[in-house]
Amino acid sequence: MDDTDKRILKKLQQNARVTLSELAGDVSLSVPAVSERLKKLEQSGVIRQYTAILNPQELGKELVAHIFLRFDTPKNSDRFAELVKNEGEVTACYYITGDFDYLIKVVTENTTTLARLLARIKNFPGVVKTQTIIVLSTISEKPSILPE
Repeated sequence: MDDTDKRILKKLQQNARVTLSELAGDVSLSVPAVSERLKKLEQSGVIRQYTAILNPQELGKELVAHIFLRFDTPKNSDRFAELVKNEGEVTACYYITGDFDYLIKVVTENTTTLARLLARIKNFPGVVKTQTIIVLSTISEKPSILPE
């Protein structure tokens, strides 16, 4: 990946609906050349998908929480991974180091819906401890990984 690819990626991070023509003009390449670069970035896995970033509050999702979770043994990890992958309110789950095994990000309607999800998680076989942190406000959240 060269500097031109990085410029293309930065532009896509700002607006994934940018036209090929506009991208080509921004990086001083032809439309076919930009199209070919995009295909290579997609095939190599650099670009995983194109998506829209939604405003949770506008969709009735007023609460963001982070749940730390510890298992007694790692034997239930595969089944647990399936649980969080299929749970619509879980937006991210990380296997982590430290006192806990997983960090789960939840975006949900309110404390009632959070409590329901917590009950499912706490009742999962092997869970010995959870700690839940509720987000009061978001200071910074960057879906992009390349700097502007």
